[in-house]
Amino acid sequence: EIEPDSVVLEIGTGSGYETAILAELTAAVYTIEVIPELARQARQLLAELGYANIRYRIGDGNLGWPEAGPFDGIVVSAAPRRISDELLKQLAAGACCIVPEGELSQMLRKYRRTAGDWQVETLMSVRFVPLVGSGQASAGPGSDCG
Repeated sequence: EIEPDSVVLEIGTGSGYETAILAELTAAVYTIEVIPELARQARQLLAELGYANIRYRIGDGNLGWPEAGPFDGIVVSAAPRRISDELLKQLAAGACCIVPEGELSQMLRKYRRTAGDWQVETLMSVRFVPLVGSGQASAGPGSDCG
């Protein structure tokens, strides 16, 4: 549901593969990775590939990137027990967040922001690594890498 002029938040940069796909499809990607070395490697690779529409942060993805929002979409690439309200509040009206939720039994869910609330749709059973973080910033509100 994203458009070429969308601004998207990605939680879990990882190797940068999904980040690159999002950067091809949208105007801007804000991506957060909790593991500093992984974040730096992805940033270096994506810069070498010529991606200029990506902003990077090292920190706790549970907190999102409030000062950059609201976002036209949020993609979470690791599983929290439950998505934080802090993160969902960063969605623009009508926008969606896709997130795998749960511990041993995980469900991929789509949250859509409505007027002051969220509609939730369960899409399918999935298996992702756990989302690392406590909802508290690991380096203040996050630190830009680089």
